[in-house]
Amino acid sequence: MKIYFKEEDIDEYMDCVKDIVANNRWSEGKYTAKFEEICSEEFGLRSVAVTNAGSALYLLYQYAGVAGKDVIVPGNTCWPTVAAAKLAGANIIYADCNQEDLCLSYEDMIRKVTDQTAAITVVHVGGHIAFEIEKIAKFCKERKIALIEDCAHAHGASWNGKKPGSWGIGGAYSFYATKTVTTGEGGMVVTNSEDIETFCKRQRNYGKEMVDNKLRFALYNGFNFRISEFTAALGWIQMKNLPEILKEKRALAKKYDQIFKNRIIFPEGMVSGYYKYIAFDQKLKQQVGKVFSEDDQCCNIEETDVILENCNWVARHHVCPPIYNGVEFCEEDPDTIRRILFDD
Repeated sequence: MKIYFKEEDIDEYMDCVKDIVANNRWSEGKYTAKFEEICSEEFGLRSVAVTNAGSALYLLYQYAGVAGKDVIVPGNTCWPTVAAAKLAGANIIYADCNQEDLCLSYEDMIRKVTDQTAAITVVHVGGHIAFEIEKIAKFCKERKIALIEDCAHAHGASWNGKKPGSWGIGGAYSFYATKTVTTGEGGMVVTNSEDIETFCKRQRNYGKEMVDNKLRFALYNGFNFRISEFTAALGWIQMKNLPEILKEKRALAKKYDQIFKNRIIFPEGMVSGYYKYIAFDQKLKQQVGKVFSEDDQCCNIEETDVILENCNWVARHHVCPPIYNGVEFCEEDPDTIRRILFDD
């Protein structure tokens, strides 16, 4: 893959570096604020910059008070989703996914809920929003269960204008090197709640808070989840590139739609950010890594005895043709792309 970063972005970033050095403020400065501001504008939510998506999830689990209680997590997800909940003291309960969207199954989820369930985590897999998010959110609200959204793949996604992170108490975005928007390392908590925003800003800085106009430590079990000003400046520049990144990905996705009939079909009003393009039961000459293979799925990493039939099915049957920015054949017509991708 090629990280999207224009020649002029290098010059702008170097200007930011010079500014950071000249102002002698390398953490918690104006670029952290600018990064958070542009994310708030894009996602339509309050935003708090942190070290990575795992720490963003940890802060949301911590706020939800999951210690000693159950958190339901889809088996078809990446290890940080689970590791963050474990770090917050939770007991993990794995639920199946759906074949239609690779995301958490509502039916299996409700079978796993008990009076010990403190939180449910929905992972928006592959760049689109979980198809059953409305039902899941309604259930969580009625049962007073914290809904946490793993938005690591979901930059640019929306459903009737609503962005990932809007349905639950908050969401966690990743800016890891492979993501649609990357800073190499980095994460963002997004939330509708001013209380959660305040909590996360406090907790990312060892639990410090203002007391009598002085910054003091408080006993909140906080830690260092701050990002540097250099990372924040990069994030601010990269987020400005998001419309161009999505334009290129979606143009290629439209061509893929003409090639792959057996693929994920989005509900009306849903727009994907295309972290991955997901098709089924194809043999391709060119492809990128699966969203999650059987070895990557958390329930298999832990060697649990839980049987998640749909998770196993999607791991074996889905494929991902290249859709990163700068794909060599992105300008070709669908027939030419078909010949490049397939053996026949």
